[in-house]
Amino acid sequence: MRHLEFPPPFRHEHGPVRNVNEVVQEHLTIGQKAADWIASRVGSWGFIIGQSVVLTIWAMLNVSAWVQHWDPYPFILMNLVLSLQAAYTAPMIMMSQNRQAARDRIEAHNDYQVNLTAENEIRAVLENLEAQNIAIAEIHAMLEKLSAVQVNLSHDDARYQDR
Repeated sequence: MRHLEFPPPFRHEHGPVRNVNEVVQEHLTIGQKAADWIASRVGSWGFIIGQSVVLTIWAMLNVSAWVQHWDPYPFILMNLVLSLQAAYTAPMIMMSQNRQAARDRIEAHNDYQVNLTAENEIRAVLENLEAQNIAIAEIHAMLEKLSAVQVNLSHDDARYQDR
């Protein structure tokens, strides 16, 4: 009887898969966290609505003269405030976007590593399945031979008893 051969057991030689969000979050500096916080607030409907309300009230108070005109029309002080806001928020938003792009690159690399690992594991599973298919075919052939031998023995036994 032939010894059935199987591939060696597959060894998982990789570390556990980590959540990219957790990995990136662990390495954030205070400045990066601040940039993300500002980008999330400035890029929201709440900020747009709030800023629109403040600017409308600013313009109405200065046009109607209910209070002293601290910024008469053409609202030069308002333009200065908005310019300062844009001058500081735009670079912070860009920092947040650059960090997000770096995070996306890390995530893409992690996806690539997971795909390579999965490909290797699938290859090992397919090799084992192929070896099992061969073993089953050989066992089936052996069983057919044994069945044929058993049928022959039972015919011989029947002929022997008839005598």
